[in-house]
Amino acid sequence: MLRLGDPSRRINVALVVMAFVLSLFAGRLVQLQGLDSRSFQAKAAQQRVQPETLPARRGSITDVNGHELALTSEAREIYLDPHEVRVSQRDLIATTLAAELGRPKEEIAAKLAQADKRYLVVAKDVDPLRARKIMGLGFRGVGSKATYRRLYPGGTLAGGLVGFVGDEGFGLEGLEQAYNKLLAGQDGQQSIEIGRDGQRIPMTRSTRVAPVPGRELRLTIDRYIQWAAQQAIAKQVKATGARSGSVIVMDTRTGQIIAMANAPEVDLRSWQKVTAEQRGNRAAAEVFEPGSTNKVITAAAALEAGVVAPGTIFRVPDNIQCADRTLRDAHPHPPEQMTYAEILGESSNVGTILAGQKITNQRLYDMFRSFGFGAKSGGALPGEEAGLLPKWQDWSGSQRCTIMYGQGISVTALQLASVYQTIANGGVRIAPSIVAGTTDQHDRLTPAAPGKPTRVISALTARQLTAMLEGAVSGQDGTGNAAAIDGYRVAGKTGTAMRYDQKCAGYCGYTATFVGFTPAEAPRLMALAVIQDPKKDHYGGTIAAPVFKDVMTFALKTKKIPPTGSTSVLP
Repeated sequence: MLRLGDPSRRINVALVVMAFVLSLFAGRLVQLQGLDSRSFQAKAAQQRVQPETLPARRGSITDVNGHELALTSEAREIYLDPHEVRVSQRDLIATTLAAELGRPKEEIAAKLAQADKRYLVVAKDVDPLRARKIMGLGFRGVGSKATYRRLYPGGTLAGGLVGFVGDEGFGLEGLEQAYNKLLAGQDGQQSIEIGRDGQRIPMTRSTRVAPVPGRELRLTIDRYIQWAAQQAIAKQVKATGARSGSVIVMDTRTGQIIAMANAPEVDLRSWQKVTAEQRGNRAAAEVFEPGSTNKVITAAAALEAGVVAPGTIFRVPDNIQCADRTLRDAHPHPPEQMTYAEILGESSNVGTILAGQKITNQRLYDMFRSFGFGAKSGGALPGEEAGLLPKWQDWSGSQRCTIMYGQGISVTALQLASVYQTIANGGVRIAPSIVAGTTDQHDRLTPAAPGKPTRVISALTARQLTAMLEGAVSGQDGTGNAAAIDGYRVAGKTGTAMRYDQKCAGYCGYTATFVGFTPAEAPRLMALAVIQDPKKDHYGGTIAAPVFKDVMTFALKTKKIPPTGSTSVLP
């Protein structure tokens, strides 16, 4: 007979095994809840608590009256969590999102196929109403995140000056870039607890640091005058087949820039389609030889030295030998007696050289520097260039003469405008400015510091130059007659310079310019128009002066500056 095993023995063995297993569980529990509890708590919190950036609202850029040139509005970011999307719904989701967001269906389908991914952006800057419609469809794995989008309601209005913001929210050009830190503000942070399905767990702890919104940048620009300037220069650039053009309007008493226009101008609503060289602000960045508009600096140096007066008479031939070159006036003429005022009004190169020979190279160079040539204006305009002013010791024999009438040096439109602001302001130069101030979230304006004033020439010299410049516009033989404005006395100067172009490695084409101010007896506004490489005509008096007239006429009406009469009473 078979004997059964001892049951007590089996029970004892089972108890030993169970005791061993339970001891393993107990040891593991001690490890989890005691020794390693903090480590596992940290890992659980890391999985459950998710940090989230709270984007700061970017500050607006406005004109002098608070009209927005750049603004920020609420938007949504539509994203996918492919891991949560059912395979059977991929095609429906791709089709629906493609139709709603205007994106290629293939692009969205490719994102949905990446099942190991948890966050893939489909579209940014989505209108909140459209995002709400998408979320209302209830697709699992499709999410919406609050964000902001940058808008430019004016499109091309002051495009090169304002600049634009890239996809990551940073300013890439213009004032958007130069004042990015002030405009951007400071992003906030918050941490929330979420479950396995990605939904927030109610009644759980959260931490939040609120974002600090960016400040508003208020400019000195008047949007109406800016619009008129852009229209006028764009029309003339097109009519003359020119490469480009710029216009600046400035308050002569404060140095504040009222308009700064370029043609062609970048459309900020589609800046990605514009080439890099067309995105900048030419009025501050493009350098050129100023031509005859530069003759006022030679005149200022000679008048300040006391070696000439407006009535000083010169015998002026149509050519003059200067070192190894024969330099000529624009048109042949027999030798004639001309006062210095007539020389400037009729824009005689030879007459300018005869007067300039009465002063030293260093005195002329110092006058250029005093007017701001060879240095940035001090107005902190983005992309501004300093131009080129060779030291007087390096001037060649002929360059000493050509510099007197604006060839052999390079300036920007902003620098040239500053010269005439100085004359119009009684000889006191004020650093040009573009920023009127900044405002906080309570719309409290903090005005910008005024431009630094510097006396460049005496008040007497400024009055003499003004009278001479009036002759250039209202005189019988003046080169700027096309800039005359009925009811106002206008002082100004034409410029026609050969244009240096790196592409042709020499001089090819012309730069046509007119710059002036009004009312001449009590100047309020100055304006400059410059047209680069025109193909139909090229004289400043015929193609740039009309732009000045159109823009200045509009600006005078906008600023409600009354007419004072067209007849000069200056000596």
